[in-house]
Amino acid sequence: MTSPQSTVLQTSAPQTPLLQSPSLNLSADSTQKVAYAKNAQNVITQLFAEQFPAVRTGFFNIHMSQGVVVSPHWHTNATELVFVISGELQTSVFNPFTRQLMTYRLKPGQVSEFPLGWFHWLVALTDQTHLLTIFDVPTPDIVYGGDFLRMLPPEIAARAFCVNPTAYAQTISPIQPPVILGPPPGCSPAPGAVQGAAAAAQQAPYAGYAGPQSAAGPGAVGPGTYPGAYPGAAPGGYAPRL
Repeated sequence: MTSPQSTVLQTSAPQTPLLQSPSLNLSADSTQKVAYAKNAQNVITQLFAEQFPAVRTGFFNIHMSQGVVVSPHWHTNATELVFVISGELQTSVFNPFTRQLMTYRLKPGQVSEFPLGWFHWLVALTDQTHLLTIFDVPTPDIVYGGDFLRMLPPEIAARAFCVNPTAYAQTISPIQPPVILGPPPGCSPAPGAVQGAAAAAQQAPYAGYAGPQSAAGPGAVGPGTYPGAYPGAAPGGYAPRL
């Protein structure tokens, strides 16, 4: 008696490895795919696997005006490296282990890193700020803080944090998706707030700041030292009206 032979079904034709493909292309243009545009001076283009299959990483190519912010967010699947090409940039990231806000002022050629899953944001300190945000995966996931805030029911915020649910609902009501480059329409930064605050923080960094400080490295700005860019902001934070 012979044992039955197993059958392997060929469901698709074997694929040629990408790097061995006769149609392999190792060049691409990162300015062709617009990911988000606030206006002509504030634009994000991208180069990821969708545009460039050979790439094993990917990046956003970002142009920003003074005071514009890449809104608070985090990535569930990627570590991010920020590289400044021109202008000046402030990056902030929340360290979940020390529960501190780590903030850096970057100039051209300097970098800042956001580890996987860490909550962060970026603020342009000058006009014509140009940067790349480079990821270690070909397509990053993004979770926006604004979505988290607007989806949190006021009654849950009240129970969890003892805040007034009516006031909370009113505060988050202007948040409309997607606000990727803020501030949203109708909200103007206070004149001079961005540069003045960064300069003050440079002169008197927060005493509890644990990050690297050196003349050659990125300027250290202490946790909570970036003031409200909007009228009515509380010290060390943004105004309740987002």
